[in-house]
Amino acid sequence: MRSIGIKAVVAALSIVGASQGHAADVIKIGVNQPLTGVVAAAGTFVAEGAKIAAAEINDNGGVLGKQIQLIIEDNKSNPTEASNVTEKLIVRDKVSAMMGAWSSTYTLASMPKLMEYKMPMLVETASSGKITQMGNPYVFRISPTSAMEAETFAKRVKPMDIKRVEFLVVNNDWGLGAAQAYGDMLKKEGVEVGKTHIMDAAAQDMTSQLSAIKHANPPPSHVFLTSGTEQITLVMKQAESLGLNVPVVTTGGIMPQQLLDQAGAAANNTYHVMFFVPWFPEATLNPEGAKSFISRWESRKLDPAGMPEGARGYDGIHTLAAAIERAGDADPAKITEAIWQTEFDGLTGHVKFHKEGPAGKESGQSTPMTYLVKIEDGKIVNAD
Repeated sequence: MRSIGIKAVVAALSIVGASQGHAADVIKIGVNQPLTGVVAAAGTFVAEGAKIAAAEINDNGGVLGKQIQLIIEDNKSNPTEASNVTEKLIVRDKVSAMMGAWSSTYTLASMPKLMEYKMPMLVETASSGKITQMGNPYVFRISPTSAMEAETFAKRVKPMDIKRVEFLVVNNDWGLGAAQAYGDMLKKEGVEVGKTHIMDAAAQDMTSQLSAIKHANPPPSHVFLTSGTEQITLVMKQAESLGLNVPVVTTGGIMPQQLLDQAGAAANNTYHVMFFVPWFPEATLNPEGAKSFISRWESRKLDPAGMPEGARGYDGIHTLAAAIERAGDADPAKITEAIWQTEFDGLTGHVKFHKEGPAGKESGQSTPMTYLVKIEDGKIVNAD
């Protein structure tokens, strides 16, 4: 008897499962997020936003006469797990499309599986430029790249009187990419760029990096910081204990309310680049949609600090649902094609995809809005 390769068996099961999934009474969407591990809070809030979107869609009749069913899996803040979860969602759960995987590192680890199984994935958070430049036509991102963030920040450099900066970033694709992108932009704006200090994602003690920043000569006018909110909270407390009194700018859209709740006065005089501002719904592209989302979030008694992350999950599921409706079918290939024609006003901006990457294998990239908020005297204020 001939032996059959494992990949061939998996592929065959995937095809059979897909046809079964499309004939069912529900349309399955996979959600690949860090629900445990170093960035668990952020991933959990993204998943909650996804649930709100799915409930909203289902309350209004679903998609193609069927209910949306989210299959939510934990990538454990680990790239290997992110890849495994991707394959599990495709092969075992027979999803029609996916959303994930929060971090750039987790997303990049998931992408080969998307290519292997030809599965579209909506990227709701990751910002590394690599994601849309690697020639993966199944990737569609609604979050900005670090370069896009930096470009929109340029108008704020002179009003903020930024003269010299140092960077403190997490040692992964997100952090290193942000330092590069913001550093390049700041140099063009005439800002002196000092050293980039790195910290491991699981690090608890950043006093050596902060001490180096404190004693930099000449001293920085601002520090640019990229990491998850949990680690940034530790950085703020340790900076305060060291007497480092330099304005901090965080990138990547963290959770300022959580930072304020956990770091207290140490969070004062910090600025945060955001993609959704629930404190100022009238400033968003879709104020009524923002107010409705906020109301649904509050009705579920969820932590209000998580709304900036939740908005990403909410927009991600609405994007996929709109694409499935346009495709007229829950077939992944048809959904992939339909995403290119999908657009709407979301919480994070107008979703519409342009092509990035090698010709013939382009990924989709949308252009969200960015905002700047500041923590001042224990309150979050609009800094724009």
